Amino acid sequence: MREEFIAPCGINCRLCRAYQREKNQCKGCRNDIGYKAKGCSSCIIRNCPVTQSNKSGFCFECDKFPCQRLKQLDIRYQTKYHMSMIENLERIKQYGIDKFLQNEEIRWTCKECDNIVCVHKFICNVCKTPYIK
Repeated sequence: MREEFIAPCGINCRLCRAYQREKNQCKGCRNDIGYKAKGCSSCIIRNCPVTQSNKSGFCFECDKFPCQRLKQLDIRYQTKYHMSMIENLERIKQYGIDKFLQNEEIRWTCKECDNIVCVHKFICNVCKTPYIK
């Protein structure tokens, strides 16, 4: 796991089905080279001038954190995928990006084949093992 795969909103792009698919693979929200999923390209949070200009590149540095758009996205992800972007950002802010990345690696690695699990499907795309939190 690398820092450039953590989007400004706190989602880990490597867990996204758009990143994990073979055809038209998204290269991540913070990567300006290669294909980017339509939702990422037009994302209000990714394109926020405050986030783009702050030191870390993450939303937690903004005076409005968490903004209404991030709260809405967070509720959707908590409900559908049992993951909180706001919690991710708070962990990054409190413990640093390196510690966060170490925890993400452990949390989202398939126990059967050591590949990264898809947060949107709750399965490993390689061996099809269901993800158990």
